[in-house]
Amino acid sequence: MSIAWRILTLITVIFLTGIFVVEAHADESRPAYLQLTLEESDKVSLLFKVPAMGNKRFGLYPSLPQNCVAVGAPVSYINNNAYTERASFQCKGGITGQTIGIDGLSGTMTDVLVRVERPDGTTQVARLTPASPTFVVTASPDMATVATTYLKFGTAHILSGNDHLLFVLALLILVTGTRTLIWTITAFTVAHSITLAAATLGLVNVPQAPVEAVIALSIVFVASEIIHASNGKPGLTQRRPWVIAFTFGLLHGFGFAGALTEVGLPEQAVPLALLFFNLGVEIGQLMFVGAILVLIALGKYLIKSPPQWTSSVAAYMIGIIASFWTIERIFSFW
Repeated sequence: MSIAWRILTLITVIFLTGIFVVEAHADESRPAYLQLTLEESDKVSLLFKVPAMGNKRFGLYPSLPQNCVAVGAPVSYINNNAYTERASFQCKGGITGQTIGIDGLSGTMTDVLVRVERPDGTTQVARLTPASPTFVVTASPDMATVATTYLKFGTAHILSGNDHLLFVLALLILVTGTRTLIWTITAFTVAHSITLAAATLGLVNVPQAPVEAVIALSIVFVASEIIHASNGKPGLTQRRPWVIAFTFGLLHGFGFAGALTEVGLPEQAVPLALLFFNLGVEIGQLMFVGAILVLIALGKYLIKSPPQWTSSVAAYMIGIIASFWTIERIFSFW
């Protein structure tokens, strides 16, 4: 076993320990969703979804401009650990140029995805964070705003997607050599780009729940390949990692498409938004791979002789977490 591989498995143990911590707070870090539908008569329809635990919702509340007055009582319910509220407002003069915010966001780990639908069919998308809990409704987004927004969406999505990062990390353990690593990452990129575009544009329709379950199962498979390799029985993943990366990359692309479909694409700039979301995913992925490679290089100077059992511990931890995700996602079918 190479020193780089041993160091990488130690990094994996640390990374997976962090996964346990993140999963323990998964409900708090789930994104909320706000949709505002504008009508010609200055009427605004609101749809707000926020994480919930049991019968208690998180303390996040949309903040509309002062010229907005509620029309009737809101309708709300809790289902599948999510609080959903629908309401209507009469906003004299409209809300273009006005500031929309989320009260209570600054004290959480939650992001809020916002979608504004205008009467002419165009849309505005924003991502609110604890550090930036407000945005301004614009008349029509320019191309630069669309590109920047979806680039950030893509980067944030991959860096917060523990299952995607865990799959990439497991592949890194098995891949040896710079050339093979480049081929593997390229194959994964090409594959998920194909299915991301196909699913987002409606060319292929795949149920999201089974896809998420199989993505978790793909991590279990690669974890088992790590065990086989450590026992001197290299499997297909180690011999031809780009084949496995491409095959499972197709599935991961459907997973990315699920997140993008939730936010939606601006009708006036669908290709641009799709392109920059995908570029954001690639930037986030390369940031993660680069960080791991830097840690490996640093570890070569700090760790001379890592214990032999670290690779097995890393593989079993990967397998345990991914198996839990698989079972959890299968049960979500019902």
